[in-house]
Amino acid sequence: MKKILNDPSHYVDEMLEGFTAAHPEFYAQPERRVIARAGGAIDGKVGIVTGGGSGHLPVFTGYVGPGFLDACAIGDVFASPSAEQMAGAIRRANGGAGVLRLYGNYGGDVMNFDMAGEMVDMEDDIRTATVVLADDVVSAPKEEAEKRRGVAGMIYAFKIAGAAADTMADLDEVTRIAQKAADACRSIGMALSPCIVPQAGKANFEIGDGEMEMGMGIHGEPGIWRDSLKPADAITDEMIDRLLADRPLARGDRVSVLVNSLGATPLEELYIMYRRVRQRFDEAGVEIVMPLVGRYATSMEMTGATLTVIALDDELETLLKAPAACAYWRVG
Repeated sequence: MKKILNDPSHYVDEMLEGFTAAHPEFYAQPERRVIARAGGAIDGKVGIVTGGGSGHLPVFTGYVGPGFLDACAIGDVFASPSAEQMAGAIRRANGGAGVLRLYGNYGGDVMNFDMAGEMVDMEDDIRTATVVLADDVVSAPKEEAEKRRGVAGMIYAFKIAGAAADTMADLDEVTRIAQKAADACRSIGMALSPCIVPQAGKANFEIGDGEMEMGMGIHGEPGIWRDSLKPADAITDEMIDRLLADRPLARGDRVSVLVNSLGATPLEELYIMYRRVRQRFDEAGVEIVMPLVGRYATSMEMTGATLTVIALDDELETLLKAPAACAYWRVG
């Protein structure tokens, strides 16, 4: 294992110490494993919290900030935060108007966020609501979409829900919009290499030289096929085809597209992929609005990429374009 670290057991806590020290204008750490907005909760505004394992920066902690999230609970690498840590994040996000729990569909996160919601309801009289992202189209069939994993589509949900909360909409309305954004997202990933979890000290899966895996999850969950590495256009075409088979688009539709590095894939290769995405959507008469290309949701140093498409209407597009700021994404 070659990593820049001290003690693997201190990896997350030392990362968070450096993270908040580097960006004090956005992030504060009011308690261990909880990141909150530097200015604290906003009175009368619906708070939005998320949570999940480390190893995915900028997800999850990076998207705390104006127009985005209010707080985040963070666990060990690829491990869920505890219910107590999630409850702490909810309390830090509470401005008196309730708190939306907005996170990816993983068993530990679902269980612990449910427990955290019960805790703050009983102990603090904080009303909460939940939206779970399940945008990975290859992780379960369409008729069982509720079983799908949440991946990079949560970036769009964070942004759109955050913008809705900034209008001072109530909890029911922010939840409706967040669910609408989540339902409009479809994602798929592919990987060329594994990553190393510091506490394990070894690769989380094996893949041969010259091979790729289509549909692999952000923790190394198995994909749908493994074969020799394909050309960029062939890879991108299959990803687009699978997304559109699940959520068809028509001429005149508007979408935003995220071409995301899983950690090690360079921007040059992401732009080669986006070039093909743009060609395909231009041919189909689909307009791309505010495309995102870069490192938005990673898996440590995994080489690979995810492709996310969110179908937009006037409401979602307006909220997507609303001002927001964090250390990793600024709008307006």
